[in-house]
Amino acid sequence: MGRTTRLAAAWAAGVLLTVAVPAGGAHAADATPRIDLRLLVVDDGGPATEAIRAELAEAGTPFTQVDLTEAGRPRIDEAFLSDTADGRPRAKFQGVVLPNDNPFGAGSPEMAALASYEKRFGIRQVDAYTYARPAVGLNTPADGGYSGPLDGKSAQVTSAGAAGPFGYLRKNVPFEDNDTAVNESYGYLATPLEKQADGATYTSFLDAPVPGGSARGSLIGEYTHDGRSELVVTFVANQYQTQFRLVSRGIVEWLTRGTHLGAARNYFGVHVDDVFAADDRWDTKLKCTPGDVDCPGNPNPESPAIRMKAADAQYAKQWSQSHNLTLDLAYNGVGSEEYRAEHGGAADPLLQQLVADQKSYRWINHTFTHAFLGCEQNTSVVPWKCATDLLGRTRWVSRLKIGGEIDGNAAWAAKQGLVHDKDELVTGEHSGLRTLPQQTEDNPELAPVLGQSGVRWIASDNSRERRQRAIGSALTVPRYPMNVYYNVGTAAEQTDEYNWLYTKKADGGSGTCEKFPETTTCLKAPLDTKTGFASYIAPLESRIALGHVLANDPRPHFMHQSNLSEERIGYAVLEKVLADYNGLFADNTPLVNLRMRDIGTEMGKRAAWQAAVAAGKVTAYRIGNAVTISAPDGTQAAATLPEGTVQTGPNGSGSAFGDAYAGARSGWTTAGTQAPATFTLPGAAVSAAHTPGATAARVQAPAAALPVPEGVAHRVPYGPADAAHTARR
Repeated sequence: MGRTTRLAAAWAAGVLLTVAVPAGGAHAADATPRIDLRLLVVDDGGPATEAIRAELAEAGTPFTQVDLTEAGRPRIDEAFLSDTADGRPRAKFQGVVLPNDNPFGAGSPEMAALASYEKRFGIRQVDAYTYARPAVGLNTPADGGYSGPLDGKSAQVTSAGAAGPFGYLRKNVPFEDNDTAVNESYGYLATPLEKQADGATYTSFLDAPVPGGSARGSLIGEYTHDGRSELVVTFVANQYQTQFRLVSRGIVEWLTRGTHLGAARNYFGVHVDDVFAADDRWDTKLKCTPGDVDCPGNPNPESPAIRMKAADAQYAKQWSQSHNLTLDLAYNGVGSEEYRAEHGGAADPLLQQLVADQKSYRWINHTFTHAFLGCEQNTSVVPWKCATDLLGRTRWVSRLKIGGEIDGNAAWAAKQGLVHDKDELVTGEHSGLRTLPQQTEDNPELAPVLGQSGVRWIASDNSRERRQRAIGSALTVPRYPMNVYYNVGTAAEQTDEYNWLYTKKADGGSGTCEKFPETTTCLKAPLDTKTGFASYIAPLESRIALGHVLANDPRPHFMHQSNLSEERIGYAVLEKVLADYNGLFADNTPLVNLRMRDIGTEMGKRAAWQAAVAAGKVTAYRIGNAVTISAPDGTQAAATLPEGTVQTGPNGSGSAFGDAYAGARSGWTTAGTQAPATFTLPGAAVSAAHTPGATAARVQAPAAALPVPEGVAHRVPYGPADAAHTARR
């Protein structure tokens, strides 16, 4: 059997979760080691270890961080790594993340302790970014390889990687190249040693062509030697870069052998606001939107407001079905009533079409008139400010007005035969919630109305407040604004407004990017209004959205009905997100498209779980093929386990755990302190081929330095930042 075949078989058998046997070779059940489901992250402050740490934190995977830059940090020794629990050996960590293969230096007792620990318990080690050399099973880059920037290069998952931890990827792993003036990534392409040390093997999981030759150099591979296994990563990346986000799941799955706390999905939801309403249009001459408080003059009769037509609704249904993405339509009933009034009482074709196709979408109450529901606005000044009474107290929009907007819209929908759930709400401009800088607190009249109207989930603007919070009986659901503006129906209008926001005054722009350089990046030159949307804006916005998708982030994105009208420019962004995603991920890793309440529920569970993990109130471990998880009563626990895992029910029955995703089973489960969740992993636990007490593994000194050349970005900017999103409703 060849090495690749052996590796595939070994990964499939990884669910057996090899463990060491006690001294003397006994197989007594009470001497089987306990492996705690917690990771050790040894951090040097570099982007590579920080990226893995961030991945674990977002997924809710417990870890202990040891900061090598802190003088008072704990020392890694046998007592730090293991002890005895209930009479059996206990490994305190199921995996180890190091900045490189040996960050402690030659002859370090800490590295010797780690090596001995890994051998004794069968614990794996990730080298987050290490130099390619024989100490990790590779030739040096100078020996037929390459060292340098990897920007724009395309790596591929090998057959061994696809059969192992990276089977969720289609094959291609592109490296970002967002700015030709910046080296965004750096690494080493190196071939495995032709002759490895006795008993050692190197199997590449991710490789790329070596420039100027026919060989392929490894970027991620498994180096097994001296009774230990290391995942050798020879490129540096930060947590925001596409190449890291693509491989991060596989790194964690390899490290934990597919069994760990925490879970990750790739989410994509799209809300379309202002449905049935008409959105005012950007004026390319005035450089503002007539109707807004900061725009003089009246709307140009030759540039009417933008509103979807029945044909646009027909297209939306066909598009949604063909792309397997359900849109969430946030509606304002007043728009349809205005249409009827303007057309002599005639039926609204858009309403008729959308009501007929209503089951093709999910519907959200967006209030009847899109009124501002925060403080009463004083628009006699620009920017507006909150109006006050004679005593200087803020004047708030009343409960009666808020209730009329929410309940009136629901009643209007019922009259039209449009079915929606009352527990979800998007207020106009996310109003009612605090709106900095003018309104520093929520409208106190809002929360009581939400309770009375049965609203449990209210949308907020992620660019203003990222965290979920309570508003009375409701919880917020932060949404990502997309830089496809509410007041444009054509690519030329979008590009003109984009230029105004993102170019310097000297180039004809507003100068906002110069005024707020910490949040907004100026364009080097104005975009061509004929080509700029397709060549620059749509690719940039789709890349930003895809970054959210790959970050295990359930927050939805939102655009406006105007973007599905006229030239339907919103679809260009969405289609690129979907096409890029489908080109990167295998069929076993589909996009997860949740409705608003399910997103809010997911965020709430995560917050509670992550708080329990951070407070040290979670206990989880594996003994042989049995996994036990306990958490504070009432807390849902997140876990990822191999296919075939069975969860023990309250009556002793067994059932499949979680949902299938990315080649594993993952999800939420109830795991109380008195009634922990218990699981049986597939297959039978087997003993390792090595015993405790063996000589510590050979420790190699690191290279003199692991170079990260000057100019390599630790957080690569996406381009123009999101600062202008909030201003565009």
